Amino acid sequence: MKNTISLFDFSTKINYKNELLAGFTVAMTMIPESLSFAILAGLSPLTGLYAAFMMGLVTAVLGGRPGMVSGGAGATIVVLIALIKFHGVEYLFATVALAGILQMMVGLFKLGKFVRLIPQPVMYGFLNGLAVIIFMAQIEQFKITDNNGAVSWLQGSALYVMAGLTALTIAVVYFFPKITKAIPASLAAIIVIFAVVLGFNIQTKTVADIAHISGSLPSFHIPQIPFSLETLQVIFPYALIMAGVGLIESLLTLSMVDEITNTKGSANKESVAQGVANITNGFFGGMGGCAMVAQTLVNLNAGSRARLSGIIASVMILIIILFGAPVIEKIPMAALVGVMMMVAISTFQWVSIRIVNKMPRSDIFVGITVALITILLHNLALAVLVGVIISALVFAWDNAKRIRARKHIDENGVKHYEIYGPLFFGSATSFAEKFDPVNDPDEVVIDFKESRIVDMSAIDALDKLSKRYKQQDKTLRLRHLSEDCRKILKNAEAVVEIDIQEDPTYKVMPEK
Repeated sequence: MKNTISLFDFSTKINYKNELLAGFTVAMTMIPESLSFAILAGLSPLTGLYAAFMMGLVTAVLGGRPGMVSGGAGATIVVLIALIKFHGVEYLFATVALAGILQMMVGLFKLGKFVRLIPQPVMYGFLNGLAVIIFMAQIEQFKITDNNGAVSWLQGSALYVMAGLTALTIAVVYFFPKITKAIPASLAAIIVIFAVVLGFNIQTKTVADIAHISGSLPSFHIPQIPFSLETLQVIFPYALIMAGVGLIESLLTLSMVDEITNTKGSANKESVAQGVANITNGFFGGMGGCAMVAQTLVNLNAGSRARLSGIIASVMILIIILFGAPVIEKIPMAALVGVMMMVAISTFQWVSIRIVNKMPRSDIFVGITVALITILLHNLALAVLVGVIISALVFAWDNAKRIRARKHIDENGVKHYEIYGPLFFGSATSFAEKFDPVNDPDEVVIDFKESRIVDMSAIDALDKLSKRYKQQDKTLRLRHLSEDCRKILKNAEAVVEIDIQEDPTYKVMPEK
């Protein structure tokens, strides 16, 4: 039990005051964001609150580390907007459940550690693109739909009121932390705008104009969709994207908390928890989600270091769902728009602009490419995948240029080639060009003490090189091959000379 739910590990001291206050604060910051993203996707606000409650509770209890907060995050729902628009909410629930299954499989097969391979320029581009999507989506709230279904921009006093209240919200979110940090700035902004609208009886767009919230418990519901191969073809790509985006954001958040708290979380355990939470969402009417960076930082800054705050935050959201619906429906949309605009501004990695002249051109290209794919296609997983591939190709190209050979002939007339740099598909051609089988002496030794055979292209290059020397009736030997290199070396094993005493062992990935 100790290893599963650290909440009930009584050997660990828990500051109940900090956990309680942190949980309440997190709940208040999750509500406006969950509502805004649900409305952004054309869903009932209640769908966003259900996601905040279920994601928060399940991951707080089962997650990979204390201190993390999950909820109805924008990164995951943004990629599903097209699905909701063309197929409806039932397909959304099925997709969320399928994404949860995929996330569980990642955790069960212990693949969570590979998220560490995402380069920093890819993350900059991912977050910057997401920030632009969130910001532009708020502009849509300045439109109104008439009784005939026609969409048009707000005009006249309605537009000025909406814009003025949004600007006031942004001002409160920006300046309130300079006064006090006891209350979350986003919560303070909503309260201020709420009070201004009620106090001056201002007529403006509210949550009730978008959808009404029925304050009831989430109920079990099997998605009403055809169970067929055609349906799977529709939802699987979206589920794969959502699962990828959710895990990327969640596991990067986990790494961030690890650094802040100087502790170690479990990426695979978090992957399973995210999967269970999203499966729960799919069958209980939530829009799904993942870890939330802003709320996690709020939680840590409030002093939380245990799972209790996440559980308290989830219970608070449930209480608000059951008893606070009439109040939530009166929240001005301008307040939520302003809060989300500030979320977008804080999500944007401004440091990436400040250091742009200090970054390699390839990194700048990767960051811009990822951001553009994110903005234009709303496909965050594809953007990250493309960014990783480009970064990998750039890395391969740079390493391909670094392979070199130091040559000398010993007192016995044997020519030695000391290879420096990895031998792989990118460097195989340059490697082959360094040898001269026609003019070399009868015996040649290739020393791999400072090199490594990486892939099949390297093996093929060695095999072809050995055949070139055999055609000249000359002997080619390989020396100082590591154990893992020898295991993958098949075609050229007849000419291998191994010095076991100087045989290093290389590990590509850590065991845990």
